[in-house]
Amino acid sequence: MRILVVEDEPLIASFVAKGLSAEGHLVETVGSGPDALARFRDEPPDLMILDVMLPGMDGFEVLAVVRAIDPGLPVLMLTARGEVADRVRGLDLGATDYIVKPFAFAELAARVRAHLRTTGTRDPGRRADSLDVGRVSLDLLAREALVGGIRVPLSAREFALAGHLMRHPRQVLSRQQLLDAVWGYTFDPRSNVVDVYVGYLRAKLDADADVGSVIETVRGMGYRFVG
Repeated sequence: MRILVVEDEPLIASFVAKGLSAEGHLVETVGSGPDALARFRDEPPDLMILDVMLPGMDGFEVLAVVRAIDPGLPVLMLTARGEVADRVRGLDLGATDYIVKPFAFAELAARVRAHLRTTGTRDPGRRADSLDVGRVSLDLLAREALVGGIRVPLSAREFALAGHLMRHPRQVLSRQQLLDAVWGYTFDPRSNVVDVYVGYLRAKLDADADVGSVIETVRGMGYRFVG
């Protein structure tokens, strides 16, 4: 099986790669978030081991893109950040498992075997590189948004918010759910940052006011993406 190890500490990356190679896996290591997505795009692995603290993009950002493209890929988060909030965020974003450093290789190897048994050999043809809801399309690899075929520039946070809403079309998502998924636990739950960014998105994505907004407000509940 092909395993992609995303770890910026060379000693840990080498330790994990040697151990998994000895178990018969084809292992590749990269040390940054952008490199991880590039390799994921070029040659999808059967399983990814992903650190949280990475240069370029952190592991949570990488996981969000990976999950949007391939919901079924086993992703094991491997990190020194063992706080409950970090584990919850990783799992909510779609991490398959969460392993906290320092760890015993035997445990890591056992979890890898268990998840590979569950998924078997991957079919990269099932991947999708874009999200499309109504007239809005997100290119998840180029990180670009299109409205009716016209490119609309979005900030990284706007792109993440749009992506999370579009992965749950017509589903009402509360402000707290959006805050947790897009901003993590760095903002006070009483903050109005979600409402502010929904306003930014509406201003950019509602190119044709005659057909209404792509994001509906459900009073007292939250927002939903209708495209």
